[in-house]
Amino acid sequence: MYQAKAYSVAGATAPFTSDTIQRRETTQRDVRIEILFCGVCHSDLHTARDQWSSVMPTTYPCIPGHEIVGRVTKVGAGVTKFKKDDLVGVGCMVDSDHTCPNCRADMEQFCPGSTFTYNSPDKHGAAPVTYGGYSESIVVDEQFVLRLPEHLDLAGVAPLLCAGITTYSPIRRWGDITGKKVGVVGLGGLGHMGVKFAKAFGAHVVVFTTSPSKKEDALRLGAHEVIISTNAEEMKQHAGTFNFILDTVAADHDINAYLNMLGLEGNLTLVGAPETPLQVSAFALIFGRKSLSGSLIGGIKETQEMLDFCGEQNITSDVEVIPIQKINEAYERLLKSDVKYRFSIDMASLKGE
Repeated sequence: MYQAKAYSVAGATAPFTSDTIQRRETTQRDVRIEILFCGVCHSDLHTARDQWSSVMPTTYPCIPGHEIVGRVTKVGAGVTKFKKDDLVGVGCMVDSDHTCPNCRADMEQFCPGSTFTYNSPDKHGAAPVTYGGYSESIVVDEQFVLRLPEHLDLAGVAPLLCAGITTYSPIRRWGDITGKKVGVVGLGGLGHMGVKFAKAFGAHVVVFTTSPSKKEDALRLGAHEVIISTNAEEMKQHAGTFNFILDTVAADHDINAYLNMLGLEGNLTLVGAPETPLQVSAFALIFGRKSLSGSLIGGIKETQEMLDFCGEQNITSDVEVIPIQKINEAYERLLKSDVKYRFSIDMASLKGE
């Protein structure tokens, strides 16, 4: 075991404070990583505040962070993929059972024995649960470490490890979207990445937003059109014309309004996670043979594919870089959607703690 500096939260209403945690030493196949940047995901806020208690109750102290980029400082004797000083990333998972059908199909995110990067039982016993990237370092099984495009801005790469793969995976799974009409509902941390990927894959991209003030930015990010979803006339004009819609909204909203936008055999995929169940009209699906689905991040192979694609296309997340000491302020701003479009923590700020 060794000690590492971190920022943790002690309870659902407590602020983040400086802390020291125990990390395991590298085993045969482990990689130890000095964390350089860590993105701030809305899931971090939900977990820190125990807002998903009915599904995934939070164990405290909690150290979130699953959008991690860093540099390898040490490798186990059996590690073959990485060496000291490599630039690497870690996303939402740090281990799995490696043997189940989902793991063998490169879909570790659906493994019953998946170990998530934070707030998941720690099979190594270093702590009751895993601790995430709001820390100066982390130790991860090499199978869950990802190689980064070295020419991209690392602060902007960090959110790709969650926001990036969360939007990339369903778009790729839907199929070839070249020339197709693709909608993105919401223009936040997830939505802005959905726009970038859909544009890069050659789609005609349309953003749905309730905020007219976001129109200019949506076009800057690559959208061809913007629909103000509260404008009934605009919605009516586009009804039944979309091939695919990616819904990134995490708040309660009328899903049927967007199902009505789909054309024949169109699909709407949810990647946002509203706390309350959505009401779905059977008729909105039946007429047009439409489908409604959900998607959860991606497996390690697909995440590496996404990172390589971002390297080829020069795609990163739009970020505001903050020191770790401003994490409480960042959470308050996140609640107000006051960020374009992701906070990325410069972990060098932790060195002075």
